[in-house]
Amino acid sequence: MRKKTIFYIGVFLVLLGVISCSKRDAFSERVKVSVRSIGHELLLNAHDMTSLVLPVKELNASRYQLSFQNNLEIHPDSLVSIVNRNFSTANFSTHYILEVKDCEHKEVVYSYEMQQKEENSIIPCRGRLLPTACYIIEIQFLQKQLATSQPWLLYGGLLVLLFIGLFVFLRSRNKKEVVAKTSEDMQTLGIFEFYPEQNKLVKQATEISLSKKECELLAIFITKPNEIVKREELTKKVWEDNGVFVGRSLDTYISKLRKKLKDDASIKITNIHGVGYKLEIN
Repeated sequence: MRKKTIFYIGVFLVLLGVISCSKRDAFSERVKVSVRSIGHELLLNAHDMTSLVLPVKELNASRYQLSFQNNLEIHPDSLVSIVNRNFSTANFSTHYILEVKDCEHKEVVYSYEMQQKEENSIIPCRGRLLPTACYIIEIQFLQKQLATSQPWLLYGGLLVLLFIGLFVFLRSRNKKEVVAKTSEDMQTLGIFEFYPEQNKLVKQATEISLSKKECELLAIFITKPNEIVKREELTKKVWEDNGVFVGRSLDTYISKLRKKLKDDASIKITNIHGVGYKLEIN
């Protein structure tokens, strides 16, 4: 049971990883499309309808770079407006830092920080024109943006944990239900009710008589479901104070028990060669 549980946990963690990667890739591609649209609008705003927006680069998981084929002039007010409008259309949270760098020295010539509430944003130098030159624009999404834009990661993780918890609970409950005490004088075993004090099994109101030794053996097995019980332990507990033990006696009584339990395919007494027996409950 423990191995199966670990296997299922592993499977779902792998699936979660695959989903996470695919969602991460989808987010990245959506950002690139949005950033490219920003570049296109900046060129139109500079009255440039012929030069190209170069491929958007993903510098890391949260930082993207926008560059252009030719020089252009940038109006900070228009830049802020264009970026916010595109991110709003794409349902990205407007919480980021934007830097404009010159191509030659990679020095920041203009930057601002946009927060969820614009009154908390830091947007300097509005109204000042950045003259025509070669510029690179880098946009750094803050951690809050990534968490906000990907709630599926939290929900997916919680869903997987819930499934694992439910799976483990049901498995443990089912095992307990197969061999469980329902009263001081009765125990359930699959489809049977076992009455050790009365030396009998009951299946759907039909009584199945057990000899004293069959009853004693079954009582031992029930206390150790799915565990190997050594021959020495069985013979000592059942025959030590009850007369002479003949070598084949144990095997004979086990064979009788098997016949009386055969109506429930989920219950099986297995011979572990040279060691003992095991009551297997599936």
